Amino acid sequence: MEENEALVEDIIASWVRLTGVLKNTRLTDGLLYNEAIIMNIVYRKYKEDGVGKVSFKDLVIETSMLKSLVNRTIDSLVARGLLKKISGENDRRTTFVLPVEENLPEYIELHRHTVEMVGQIVEIIGKDDAEAFVRLSNKLAKVLLG
Repeated sequence: MEENEALVEDIIASWVRLTGVLKNTRLTDGLLYNEAIIMNIVYRKYKEDGVGKVSFKDLVIETSMLKSLVNRTIDSLVARGLLKKISGENDRRTTFVLPVEENLPEYIELHRHTVEMVGQIVEIIGKDDAEAFVRLSNKLAKVLLG
């Protein structure tokens, strides 16, 4: 058991360092950390389907943020002109967000900086470790978030 305890402590230390790096290295330069998370989800959806319509509920689930924090973050992005809110067609109680297409280049420029930084990380750790990181991160998220 001691062997596992040391490994658990190493994982915790690594996790803390990594989350600190993500929050403090300006990986999200130009946006608050939570804004960058929300915009990344919406932008990925936009690249996938050309619309980028994401429900408030899906954002809460995918980010594991409190509803109130997601709402404040969306309001901030709406005020900046990066997102707009719409109601559901069948159920007016459902709220969706969409990127504001004419302002999307502003986010894409901010995102480009992130892509460049992560590209440097891939060069440092190599493609195999980068793919393993993605695979393990997704596996952990699926198990921990359900």
